[in-house]
Amino acid sequence: MPADCGAAGVRQGAVRVLIVDDEPELTELLSWAVAEAGWQPFSAGDGRGALTLARGCAPHAVVLDWMLPDLDGVHVLRRLRHEYANLPVLMLTARDTLEHRLDGLSAGADDYVTKPFSLEEVMLRLRGLLRRAGAEQETADESVRVLGDLVLAEKTRQVQRDGTPIALTAKEFDLLSYLMRHPRQVLSKAQILGEVWNSSFDSEGNLVEVYIYGLRAKIDKGRAPMIHTVRGAGYVIRAADLRT
Repeated sequence: MPADCGAAGVRQGAVRVLIVDDEPELTELLSWAVAEAGWQPFSAGDGRGALTLARGCAPHAVVLDWMLPDLDGVHVLRRLRHEYANLPVLMLTARDTLEHRLDGLSAGADDYVTKPFSLEEVMLRLRGLLRRAGAEQETADESVRVLGDLVLAEKTRQVQRDGTPIALTAKEFDLLSYLMRHPRQVLSKAQILGEVWNSSFDSEGNLVEVYIYGLRAKIDKGRAPMIHTVRGAGYVIRAADLRT
C-alpha cells in the first residue's frame, strides 16, 4: 500500500472507508459517522478523484454515489472492480427502479441504498459489508448510535443531527443515550428515572418531563420530531420520516 494518501495520511491498522459523493454536506455527515465508528474516512467529490484515492489509500470499503460530475458511479465501480476484485462497495442512488438496481449489481455493487436514506441504515449496511469482508470483527466498537439523521457518540459524548452539532448537558446526554439504546420502544417515567437517575422517586414530580422538554428543544426544534409522548405510557424515540 502506498504510504501517502493526501494530507490525512493512512492511520496504521485503521479500517479505511472511501466516501464518494459530490454533495459536500452529505460527504461530511458520512465522514463524521465513519470516524465516530472508529474507522478512517477518506472522501472524493468525483469519480477520478475516487480512483486516485483508492489507489493511494487501499480502502477496506467504498460508499459510492451513482451520480457524479465526471464519471458516473457505475463506471467508477467497474474500474474499482477491475483493480480490486473483492473490495466491498455500497452504492447510493436516487433511483429505485429494478433496471437501475440491476445495472449497479451487475457492475459489481455489493449493496445499495436509495436516497433519501437513513444514516442508521447506511452505517448498518456498511458495517455488515466490512464484517463479511473480514475487515470489521463482531467485537467492533458499538459506541456510536445512529437513528435516522441523529448520531450519538458515547465515547466522545458528542451528538449531531443532520450534520449539525448539538450541545447537551451531561444529564441530557445520558437521557438521549438511554432513549437511543431502545429505539421505537415506549419507556415509562419509572424506567427512565431508574436508568438515568438511578432512582424510582421523583421528589419534584416532573423531573423527566422537564428533561424531555429540554431535549426536544435541542433535538427536534425546527426539524421533523423524533421524541414522542405516548399518553399514559411514557416516551419513545424513533427516526423521523425525512421525506414528509
